[in-house]
Amino acid sequence: MGLVKTVLKIVPLCFGGIILLNSCTTVPVLNTSVIKTGDSLSLWYDKPAQKWDQALPVGNGSIGAMIFGNVARERLQINEDTVWTGQPCDYQNPGAAEVLPELRKLLFEGKQKEAEDLSAKRFMSNPLRQAFYQPTADLILNFPGHDNVTDYMRQLDIDTAIARVEYKAGDTRYTREILASYPAHLIAIRLACDKRGGLTLRAELKSPHTESKTLRIDETTFALSGRVTNTGENDQPSKITFETRVKVIPQGGTCTVSDSNIDIQNADSVLLLLTAASSYVNYKDLSANPSARCKAFLDKADVSWKKIKQSHLDDYQALFHRVAIDMGYTPAAKKPTDQRIRDFKTGDDPSLAALYFQYGRYLLIASSRPGSQPANLQGLWNESMRPAWGSKYTVNINTEMNYWPAEPTNLSECAEPLFGMLEDITQTGSLTAKTFYNCPGWVLHHNTDIWRGSAAINASNHGIWPSGGAWLCENLWQHYEYTNDKEFLKNRAYPIMKKAAEFFAAYLVEDPRNDKKWLISGPSNSPEQGGLVMGPTMDHQIIRSLFLHCIKASEILNTDSEFRNKLISLRLHIAPNQIGKYGQLQEWLEDKDDPKNTHRHVSHLWGLHPGNEINPFDTPELWKAARKSLEFRGDGGTGWSIGWKINFWARLLDGDHAYRMLTNQLTPEKTLPNLFDTCPPFQIDGNFGATSGITEMLLQSHTGQIHLLPALPKAWPNGSVKGLCARGGFVVDIEWKNGKLSKAVIDSKLGNPCVLRYGDKTKALTLAKGKTFEWVNP
Repeated sequence: MGLVKTVLKIVPLCFGGIILLNSCTTVPVLNTSVIKTGDSLSLWYDKPAQKWDQALPVGNGSIGAMIFGNVARERLQINEDTVWTGQPCDYQNPGAAEVLPELRKLLFEGKQKEAEDLSAKRFMSNPLRQAFYQPTADLILNFPGHDNVTDYMRQLDIDTAIARVEYKAGDTRYTREILASYPAHLIAIRLACDKRGGLTLRAELKSPHTESKTLRIDETTFALSGRVTNTGENDQPSKITFETRVKVIPQGGTCTVSDSNIDIQNADSVLLLLTAASSYVNYKDLSANPSARCKAFLDKADVSWKKIKQSHLDDYQALFHRVAIDMGYTPAAKKPTDQRIRDFKTGDDPSLAALYFQYGRYLLIASSRPGSQPANLQGLWNESMRPAWGSKYTVNINTEMNYWPAEPTNLSECAEPLFGMLEDITQTGSLTAKTFYNCPGWVLHHNTDIWRGSAAINASNHGIWPSGGAWLCENLWQHYEYTNDKEFLKNRAYPIMKKAAEFFAAYLVEDPRNDKKWLISGPSNSPEQGGLVMGPTMDHQIIRSLFLHCIKASEILNTDSEFRNKLISLRLHIAPNQIGKYGQLQEWLEDKDDPKNTHRHVSHLWGLHPGNEINPFDTPELWKAARKSLEFRGDGGTGWSIGWKINFWARLLDGDHAYRMLTNQLTPEKTLPNLFDTCPPFQIDGNFGATSGITEMLLQSHTGQIHLLPALPKAWPNGSVKGLCARGGFVVDIEWKNGKLSKAVIDSKLGNPCVLRYGDKTKALTLAKGKTFEWVNP
């Protein structure tokens, strides 16, 4: 098919100025003969990305690229996960603890505004704002003569984690393949064509940071180096330096490298190897040499595309292929991905739900690997120097949600960066615990960053929330529950959990407003509404859970019996969950919930998910009250909020309502054309929340039973899933037909006993390590 029109597209960049995308380039029309229309694990499109949130992501945990697929002027927007604003900073406010008794007194007296005003003056982080995650560079590939093209396609195959662009210019077919290699610590770009000597291009590196420059390294390599530009958000100058380096390996033709670009003439094919690094060593140390790091990565790199690709596939597919899912296939799957998103709510496209599930797993592998930073608010990908919420780590839901799929979808290794960050924050958080609360242990409020800030930021009415670290301890315990790794529990998890529990054992205060002698949290808030209060429900659920897991861990490790008994006693006196006048689960100690409140946060249902103290088997009345609260909150919200609600409705065993939430999320309002979740704007947590929610619909294990198909919706009458994980060291395969379980295979990795549940049927099992059990047509 031919061309339809000529456009000039000018896109403003976040750092000022403009960049021309496809300037004076004709927009191609799809020739479906070149599209892999039946590929259930591909995102594909019949036109280039015109905006960043249409581009396709690749990543190796540390280095990420957004691929636009433009024809004459391709752009790969590059991130390196340690390129942030700021410098080492402890964020302390000496003397803050002096006002803590007064804050509590004011709140007990109902003087919330006075407490918030005093907190703003004396109890907040210094500086008040944390650092911003930053873009690193753009790799620009200019292709002369590629203005008029046909047979265009761009694709991201998440089965291989390889992006591809394909088109014809004249009578020559051109292909680009891009992957992010974890073993080689680089992004590899292979350019090819079906005509000998048909590749001519110019490669350039650009950066939004003003203190950056390009430099010829040798006859095949050039680099861009620089220093992060200070955004002016606080008084901390940016001190991180960085480098992006590109090596070119052409087949045939000529290659000329200058200080500003690489020119390639008449090559048969070209391999570009891009790596990036910064001066960041850890939150206290910026002594690394980014140039030396980049040189070392490229010196070790293979120069064979075939070998780089195979090494990448061996590494990536060892993780991704652990889980397979099939929910059925309809003709809707043949449409471009952006059209499938537009049609999902009213169409019949179950395989888009399966793709979305696997896309969450793909994004976690791409943004969080051992040795990298944890996935932040945007995972790994950010083009803005002033991204929304700093693209940092918001820990009153968002960072935790990023890692919900790690254990149940068989990607346990991907949680390692989160554990590493927690080990850092136990150090910075111990200083905050002392400065602000005069307590032992460690504490983290509602955000952290590359410098591991742990004090309360932004504003007192929502920033003073001391339960972020305790919530993150759930991830440590879950890793143990799924793996039973006793060495991990002993050497990493329990020391962090114990120190967090020591803080709360000292921080909890008896409520003087009645004679119940309840221990309560405060000053705090129910994220991010209601202002500064004493005793929000969410805090108490998290603290009870932390204490319980410390109690269990100390029993398993046969240690700290005195501390264990102290936690047992304290836990019994923490203010309990309460049912209010509307039959709802109360969000605060006071029965003041508004049934018309549809706020995005549903914090008081933490005990339903991701916690487990509210469930239909042990606490049926609280479980019903949680449902009432969720009904009041409604089916709307931001992308991540809807993702959380999928999990809630699955825990309420209502598969059709969980599916309704999924259809609300898979709409153009909540999901961008590249399947990124949007808050708005883009936040990656909703992707991970939805993957977790789909998992919870198919398998749950939080109540001590392996619950098969607990929330299967009518929209998925037939299907299968293989490789999901259950607590206790089990891998589970499930098949269903006509809405009923047809077969489940339970693989015991550790030899623990278990109880299977399907509907009202249960079956107790004791399987030896390495043995399997098939439950057919129960």
